[in-house]
Amino acid sequence: MSAAMEDPTQAALVPHWLSAVDRADVQRVVQAALDVPALHPVAAIHLGDVLTELHVAAARELVWPAPIARVRQATGWGTDVVPVRLSAPELASVLSLAELSPVARTALTGGRSA
Repeated sequence: MSAAMEDPTQAALVPHWLSAVDRADVQRVVQAALDVPALHPVAAIHLGDVLTELHVAAARELVWPAPIARVRQATGWGTDVVPVRLSAPELASVLSLAELSPVARTALTGGRSA
């Protein structure tokens, strides 16, 4: 039985509101980690899923712009901030990457404030 089946919170996708700069940083460090041959296969799966979600988040904004626009308006966030939905294992995999910028790390762990 998988960890997600044992603990449904592991499978829940939580939105992390990331700016374009944050998303580019996450994409850069995730791709660099995936380029390392010694990367653990499970970590590689989670990081690959993160890259997929970064692309899906951009597409989601194009298809359903109104909900994202309402959140931006209510919070005062910039027009480049979109939700990137990550599971707990995916988030942990990204946060384990030392090269992740402090700004992107804060957006992923403490929420977006600007």
